[in-house]
Amino acid sequence: MKELFRSLPWWVRWVAIPAIVLVVFGGLITSVLTWLMSLMFKILVCAALIALLIFIVRKFTSSSSSGGGW
Repeated sequence: MKELFRSLPWWVRWVAIPAIVLVVFGGLITSVLTWLMSLMFKILVCAALIALLIFIVRKFTSSSSSGGGW
């Protein structure tokens, strides 16, 4: 199999085969990448909201305490 692949012209190995793979699996690749980017965005938004919540809670609890800080 390896010898058969090596005997092909360069344009078949580096242009035609990847083009066929992209045509056949293009939709699958696109949907997986879209799902991953959506997941990463949701994780980033979740982390930002949690950080904002912690910031707000610390801001209000430190300003409402009567004796100073630590």
